[in-house]
Amino acid sequence: MTSPLSSRRRSKAPPPGDTGQEALYLRSLSDRQVVVTVKLRDGEQVRGWIEYFDDSMLRLTREGAPNLFIYKSQIRSIAEASKRREPRAGGAAAKAISNSAVSNGADSNGAGL
Repeated sequence: MTSPLSSRRRSKAPPPGDTGQEALYLRSLSDRQVVVTVKLRDGEQVRGWIEYFDDSMLRLTREGAPNLFIYKSQIRSIAEASKRREPRAGGAAAKAISNSAVSNGADSNGAGL
């Protein structure tokens, strides 16, 4: 007679290899323009934000460097590098903030003089 435990073990299916969550995660990174570090299978790391992706590749947009189309089969991992990329027009806003800090008597660390 077989034990009830052995029959339960045989009937349990293995976990799925593909959960279908990859597209949702890449869409979230793309919509929020999160800066990511992509580690490739050859050990090289590139940094940028995902502008486009499909079933077989993604487009990594980089500031000051050419944009890359990377085959997903060549990607080892994708890790979020920061919450959000700086907007391209952010330079003027950053200068305005630093100028107001100086005029308010704050040094570069934010402490008052």
